[in-house]
Amino acid sequence: MTRRGYPSDVDDDTYLFLLPYLLLSPKDAAQRKYPIRDVLNALLWVARTGAQWAYIPHDFPPAETVRQQAHRWFEAGCFENAAHDLRLLSRVEKSRNGDPTAIIIDSRTLQSTPESGHRAGFDGAKKRKGTKVDLAVDTLGHFLAVLTTPANEQDRAQVKDLCLEVREATGAKVKIAYADQGYTGQQTAREATEAGVELVVVKRPEATKGFILLPRRWVVERSFAWLSRFRRLGRDLERLPSTLVGFHVLAACILLCNNLKPLFP
Repeated sequence: MTRRGYPSDVDDDTYLFLLPYLLLSPKDAAQRKYPIRDVLNALLWVARTGAQWAYIPHDFPPAETVRQQAHRWFEAGCFENAAHDLRLLSRVEKSRNGDPTAIIIDSRTLQSTPESGHRAGFDGAKKRKGTKVDLAVDTLGHFLAVLTTPANEQDRAQVKDLCLEVREATGAKVKIAYADQGYTGQQTAREATEAGVELVVVKRPEATKGFILLPRRWVVERSFAWLSRFRRLGRDLERLPSTLVGFHVLAACILLCNNLKPLFP
């Protein structure tokens, strides 16, 4: 815990691991008025609580400073780079190859708000207006890629872009993508193949009712549940889709750090 003791504050091990990824300028740069750790803690407070930037407690750096620095980190891919290395460490620690060969993809729809309403769409299946978040994880549930679209767009339309992002993140090692029946279709399978991935649709058994634990598919659902512990991700509270993506990657990065604390020196 840091001197303030907020539950969202990063511990020493997590901070020391993330620091090299966050240094867009020297740590002692003349223009830096606030410690990086304080800014990071403020950003995590927003992610954990879901509060507005203006409500950041006064013993954190100013809200506008935190917001601007957060956008710099998001745009520079700082948390993506950290999450990539954390995923490698976690997989090796579990006696897996560093890069996965199989992934699971799925989506969820976040309710829109006045901030995000200008780019929201209506999801007819969920009966909800908002933003659709498409997520790809490995078979252990580790974050690989995330995309956002208006909720009225079909899940299958994002398969190619999602697979291309995953292939780039893993050095083109991924060969198979598991998905639910929302991704059924010859065109979808063809687009996945064009991205170098075989799409495998895991279907529910016929004549079944209620909840059924389906192979592979439950992994990505669990990852969505982990991410939902960050209340900023409970709804689409962002004006820009890139900020929504950034908060998802930040949350995934912190979750990976928490899982790997025993490995930190």
